[in-house]
Amino acid sequence: MSFFRCPTEVIYGFNSVKRLGEVLADLKVMKVLLVTDKGVRAAGILDVVADQIKGAGISFEVFEEVEPNPSVETVEKAFGVFMESKCEAIVAVGGGSPLDVGKAVGILGANGGSILEYEGVEKAKNVSAPVIAIPTTAGTGSEVTIYLVITDQKRSYKFTIVSKKAAAKVAILDPMLTTSMPPSLTASTGMDALVHAIESYTSLMSNPISEALAIKAIQLISANLRPAVFNGRDLTARDAMLMGSLLAGMAFNNTRLGNAHAMSHPVSAYFGVPHGVANAILIPYVMEFNLPAVPQKFKEIARAMGCNVDGLSAMGAAKAAVVAIWELLEDLGLPKKLSEVGVKEEAVSAMADDAMKSGNVLVNPRTTTREDILKIYRQAL
Repeated sequence: MSFFRCPTEVIYGFNSVKRLGEVLADLKVMKVLLVTDKGVRAAGILDVVADQIKGAGISFEVFEEVEPNPSVETVEKAFGVFMESKCEAIVAVGGGSPLDVGKAVGILGANGGSILEYEGVEKAKNVSAPVIAIPTTAGTGSEVTIYLVITDQKRSYKFTIVSKKAAAKVAILDPMLTTSMPPSLTASTGMDALVHAIESYTSLMSNPISEALAIKAIQLISANLRPAVFNGRDLTARDAMLMGSLLAGMAFNNTRLGNAHAMSHPVSAYFGVPHGVANAILIPYVMEFNLPAVPQKFKEIARAMGCNVDGLSAMGAAKAAVVAIWELLEDLGLPKKLSEVGVKEEAVSAMADDAMKSGNVLVNPRTTTREDILKIYRQAL
């Protein structure tokens, strides 16, 4: 049995941010919390969004203290501002971190308590306070997913909240807002989106709808990530990357992911490595591990990445996908080893324990043990 969901209304296109005032007017709210980070302000994007809110005659408060890998404490601070300012909705602007914090505030706004209480699956009783998600990176897909990830610094653990009630009410995707991303951020977030698509496509929960979305995302991202990195004003590439990220998000919203994501969260929690960078490093090693389980799917991934696999054996064609990933990492100048980003051998055992707690391991296409996770971590070191 297959199912598909996308509870978020999607508004997509150049200059679509100008629809924000209309969206807020439809919600009939008087005051909103604008959740973002200092990078968004520095890029001038915060002013663009704020002007749309002002133009609709709606007042707002700004919370711009979101950090990479946002913490429980940051969520609590943002929620405090939401409550003290008597806000009714959230406009979350930025990469995955501000979007996840915005969604967390939405959950707390409708349910109260501590965000720690919602760790796991479907813990919220009430639908989130309205969240309008406006991504400025082409990477996380958080604008359309039922997932959010928060770091509990006391446990050095990134925990996941999974709830249909946490999904943003509306997502506004404007490719123009992604043009200010520097090359390094474009590369890492783009790889995050590519990993989403690859892991969704090979997930044990995949279905024909999710597979169609994921393979199209792989095609778009593979063809456009290099141009987006090396010419950030290439609007065709920026458009394709944002659409690829959106499609990947819609896909994995229905399938979960796999070992790369299960393993990347501990890497970020223990060593502060950006999520996209951790995924980029791990994905070729995870793909090598998964190849024997679903060679035909990796053959299709290779094709989607532009590889000529005609005449190759099943495994030869599948391995072409891994080669294509290595070439992409090389061209983008991304690290290829965990040791390059400060990961230490002494943390591997604890990271493996945390990785095995992830539900993503259960839907990875190849059955995975803790020993397998340890081996992959050590290969990647």
